[in-house]
Amino acid sequence: MFPQSELLIGQGQATGGLVALLPLVLVLVIFYLLLILPAQRRQKKITSMQQALKSGDKIITNGGIYGVVVGVEGDTIQVRVADQVKVRVARNAVAGFQPEAGKES
Repeated sequence: MFPQSELLIGQGQATGGLVALLPLVLVLVIFYLLLILPAQRRQKKITSMQQALKSGDKIITNGGIYGVVVGVEGDTIQVRVADQVKVRVARNAVAGFQPEAGKES
């Protein structure tokens, strides 16, 4: 009778080990769905916006400079920030488009 009880104890520990890992796997899946996946989607959206820049677009840079794109050259763009003032900016330094004046609250 004694060897049978050891056999049952050994099987219970193997099942218990798998059950103990289940919460960890569940936390990792939730972490992926709530944090990593939305960040990847947001980065893809920003990258596609930066690649689609063209002359005439009103933009904001990551540094907070407002301007209008006047030229696109590979990985850099020329931005007019004032009359007769143009600045070369890396394409990936563009944070987004300027909000329209009517939509501000």
